[in-house]
Amino acid sequence: MRARTDSDTQDDIHDGPQAETTGPTGAAGRTEAAAATEQADDADATDDDADAATDDDTDDEHGPEDARRARWTAIGTGALLTLAGLAASLMRLTGSAPALVPAAYALGAAVCALAALLGSRGRTRRALWLLIAGVMVMAIGDQAD
Repeated sequence: MRARTDSDTQDDIHDGPQAETTGPTGAAGRTEAAAATEQADDADATDDDADAATDDDTDDEHGPEDARRARWTAIGTGALLTLAGLAASLMRLTGSAPALVPAAYALGAAVCALAALLGSRGRTRRALWLLIAGVMVMAIGDQAD
């Protein structure tokens, strides 16, 4: 909704009711000046909506610092989860757990290592999804234990 400023109301005061009765009228009984003002207001409202849409688009853009941070996050998290999966796999391999358990931990660790590799190459979205998948595979091994 659009509020009128003081300069907009001054035009209405100067035009006043005399302009409506003496000036040429449009189809709805308004003056041509009033109709032009309404068209200009509608055009401004449309431009404001377009500006709002482009402002939302600029929020989606990320700078190089954000990309670097996401890449390091994917690399670090992938490496940490790979080491955790390998350690859990080795611990379960020496115990009395079924063969599925260390295999699930090892497979989850391999998926996380692949995610770390993709993260180092800048494919952070795929890397983060692979990290989720790797942790889920490790969770299956944990549930089977």
